[in-house]
Amino acid sequence: DYLDNGNNKMAIQQADKLLKKHKDLHCAKVLKAIGLQRTGKQDEAYALAQEVAALEPTDDNSLQALTILYREMHRPELVTKLYEAAVKKVPNSEEYHSHLFMAYARVGEYKKMQQAGMALYKIVPKNPYYFWSVMSLIMQSISAQDENLSKTMFLPLAERMVEKMVKEDKIEAEAEVELYYMILERLEKYKEALDVVRGKLGEKLTSELQSRENKCMAMYKKLCRWPECNALSRRLLLKNSDDWQFYITYFDSMFQLIDESWTPPPEEEHSLEGEVHYSIEQAVKFIEERITEESKSSRPLRGPYLAKLELIRRLRYRGCNDEYKLGDPEELMFQYFKKFGDKPCCFTDLKVFVDLLPSSQYTKFISQLLEVIPLSAPAESEIALPADIKALQQHLCVVQLSRLLGIYHTMDKKQKLTVVRELMLRYHHGLEFGKSCLKTELQFSDYYCLLAVHLLLDLWLEGEETAVWQCLTVLEEGLSHSPSNAQFKLLLIRIYCRLGAFEPVAELYSSLDAKHIQHDTIGYLLTRYAESLGHYAAASQSCNFALRFFHSNQKDTSEYIIQAYKYGAFEKIPEFIAFRNRLNSSLHFAQVRTERMLLDLLLEANISTSLEESIKSMSLSPEDDDIPWKDLRDNRDLTVLFSWDPKDRDISEEHRKLSLEEETMWLRIRSLTLRLVSGLPTLSHAIQPKNSEKTAENGVSSKIDTIRSLLQQLEAAVDSGKKFLEQKIQYPVLGPPPTRMAGFFSNGSCQCQTSLFYLVSDIYELDTNGLEDSAEIQERIGNSLKSLVERLTDLFNKCKGDLIEVRDGTLKTHPNLLENLVFFVETISIALWVSSYCDSVLRPFKSNLQKKKKKKKESSVAMPPVFTHFMDYVTELQTLTSNVIDHIKGLEIILTALKLEEVSLKDTLLLQ
Repeated sequence: DYLDNGNNKMAIQQADKLLKKHKDLHCAKVLKAIGLQRTGKQDEAYALAQEVAALEPTDDNSLQALTILYREMHRPELVTKLYEAAVKKVPNSEEYHSHLFMAYARVGEYKKMQQAGMALYKIVPKNPYYFWSVMSLIMQSISAQDENLSKTMFLPLAERMVEKMVKEDKIEAEAEVELYYMILERLEKYKEALDVVRGKLGEKLTSELQSRENKCMAMYKKLCRWPECNALSRRLLLKNSDDWQFYITYFDSMFQLIDESWTPPPEEEHSLEGEVHYSIEQAVKFIEERITEESKSSRPLRGPYLAKLELIRRLRYRGCNDEYKLGDPEELMFQYFKKFGDKPCCFTDLKVFVDLLPSSQYTKFISQLLEVIPLSAPAESEIALPADIKALQQHLCVVQLSRLLGIYHTMDKKQKLTVVRELMLRYHHGLEFGKSCLKTELQFSDYYCLLAVHLLLDLWLEGEETAVWQCLTVLEEGLSHSPSNAQFKLLLIRIYCRLGAFEPVAELYSSLDAKHIQHDTIGYLLTRYAESLGHYAAASQSCNFALRFFHSNQKDTSEYIIQAYKYGAFEKIPEFIAFRNRLNSSLHFAQVRTERMLLDLLLEANISTSLEESIKSMSLSPEDDDIPWKDLRDNRDLTVLFSWDPKDRDISEEHRKLSLEEETMWLRIRSLTLRLVSGLPTLSHAIQPKNSEKTAENGVSSKIDTIRSLLQQLEAAVDSGKKFLEQKIQYPVLGPPPTRMAGFFSNGSCQCQTSLFYLVSDIYELDTNGLEDSAEIQERIGNSLKSLVERLTDLFNKCKGDLIEVRDGTLKTHPNLLENLVFFVETISIALWVSSYCDSVLRPFKSNLQKKKKKKKESSVAMPPVFTHFMDYVTELQTLTSNVIDHIKGLEIILTALKLEEVSLKDTLLLQ
């Protein structure tokens, strides 16, 4: 009870009391270990648990408690050892055998799972246990690297095992039929799979609606049996003429039959599934019949009307539309709008078919739609407003279509401003209808507000600086009326980040309450800007949120898999595995991991904790690259922000591809930087000058080779990054945000960082060659140090300037100055680590020289130039850093002086 209530200290005390009376009470020891684990005493807890585990307990309480403890320790492999021992001692226990099976499932030991499943079936011959073993064979085939092995060994064996049960008529449950189907499908025995589904076994497929028909359809497609595809989809549409997926199959199969010039056999049935439609005339008639039937039905169905538009589109594509008199798409869309215009789905339905309209008809089409909306103009206002929610929804649909057809994009600045005013007026009027809405509900007129912001963003991109501030006021107002509107929040996040103001963003993002997978799909909105705008604490926190999700995914997925085995949902198991793999190779996961480690190192850069300790605690090694470059998956949701832009302005497949390429390049640069930094402490060894054998012995020379190799890779990554940026790609304003790569190159921090790592290589060379006969290296080092200071000063100059500038009554922000400053801080941190390495090499040389001086009692022993170079460099570095600190303090004063309550936005607003 104490453990359940989180009172771990009392739990430990109670366990101690018990153990005084009963020394060998295993369960009490384990419960104490759980208490110790939860109070952060991992080592003590582990020692105590191992004490009990070594005795190989077989009482259920101890085993359950140890399982809980090992799970909390993230050591599931220990649970398998526990139950292996228990099963040996109690070989006929069904419970322990099933626990052992599940323990193997947690760690993905598929072969052992297969054996455990069969052992369990021998003790208790229940079907589920037999099929656990079969499923484990399928999992071995999925995880096998060699596809040939999978198809020649694992799957055929699984098939034979199921066939044995079929012959003995022992198949009982739907899950067992599903499993048989899954094996045949993976073996590409589509005909056999079809026979199973259509036969007696298929009758068991009842848990999902149309499960049997869907499986038949999938097999018909694989076998290219288009007559059956067509007949089955036709039959299903007669049952439910609103099921869109079957319209698509119906059209696909019919056009395949036309292309193959298929004709029905003279006297037999058309196909196994009945009548087949193999001509356009039949399809036209069939769709017309569905529409006639719909008009008699009690509830309106969208499917038949959209199917007619879909058929027109396909006929147009084939260049044979005119002969079939299906009607004018414009008129059909108009009729559709009259019927369904007050439904929010109307816009998304019609969006798919706007390509059927000629561009010359756009304005006429929109006017036609507006004419049928019941709007009434109050006497004092010239704008006709809707009287009820239905009319408002219809009008909103037309406004969204106007944006989609590009009508707003052709307007000049003055016209756009007029439209923005009108949209805001309609928005405020629409709020009347939502007075009774709860805080968690959206206002009916929210889209007016969003569309107005999109128009203002157009103006901003065209150079109208004040428009962006207007966007913020409009969105903040929208949020006050509709506090749960995620679109308002997401847009505010994007705009604030573009302007360089991160503080409001963290709060907005946390109010979105992102859950689970969303940390991967929309987390990029936060992590891209938090660090680059100087909010290190927020960056650290946002990385933590994401990492916590990715790490718990491993543990959670194994629990889902176990549940799937328990309840026989076998087809879900490969899906869970694929989901886990997709998250493990997520681009965002790799980025967050890399940035988090760099951030941690940077935040510790000036603290006495050495770089070596920090790197050790992160288990970082320059040789290890744990990023799955070949399998990287872009799981970002780039369409999370609504957009009503025409195709040519919207985010395209090309944008996605380019964005992924850019993100991967930037990740490579960051990952190599991290690995180079992690290699610095490995070089800090006392090396015997000119003793190359010895240096090879202690492994340091191989370390410098690693660093030089990484440096070459970094140079290559930087080159491809520069080539990529030459394309000057512009993503849509609501599309993917560009990476920090362009700034990294343009402000000079890239050159600074690479030359710092080259300096490490030179200093190492000096270390191995000694001070004599190294004039050339010393000169090279001197030049490097001199140019480094110049570059760092140049980088600092690019950080100067006003973050907020008011010119001609217009407010403009300069977030690039902040980004430059963040890069400067990062570069100076690397400079400090490198300087520390230089110091560890040069100091012993200097003290040796001074000893020689004293011995020879000569004051004229010349000091090698490298020392003066280094001393000058350190002095200049100190001056530069103190200047930077003064600059940052100055920025703080300016920002504090800018009291926001005294700033009046009135004169700067466009729409006053």
